[in-house]
Amino acid sequence: MSFGKNPYVAKAQAAELKAAEAMDEASRTRAYRDAAHQWDRAAEREKPGKQRSEYEANAARNRELADGGEAADGPDAGPAAASAPNGGGRFLN
Repeated sequence: MSFGKNPYVAKAQAAELKAAEAMDEASRTRAYRDAAHQWDRAAEREKPGKQRSEYEANAARNRELADGGEAADGPDAGPAAASAPNGGGRFLN
C-alpha cells in the first residue's frame, strides 16, 4: 500500500465484482452490503468534496442493489450494471 491512497476503494470495487459474479441471491446481497460498507469507509477518509460524495453515492447504490432494487444504468453504474448479453447468467455445461 502506498501513502496517500484510500485502501477501501479497492476493497469496495472487489466486493462489487464479487457481487456481480455471485451465483445465489444470498451471496449477492451479502457482497453488495459489504461493498456499501467499504464505500462508506472510503468516504470517511476523504475530505468533503467530489470524491466523498461520489463514494457516498456508490454506497447508496450498493444498498439499493442489496435490497433487491435495480441500479440506474449510467457511466458510473459500476460492474453490476455491465451485464452480459444473456442477462449475466452462467451456463452449466
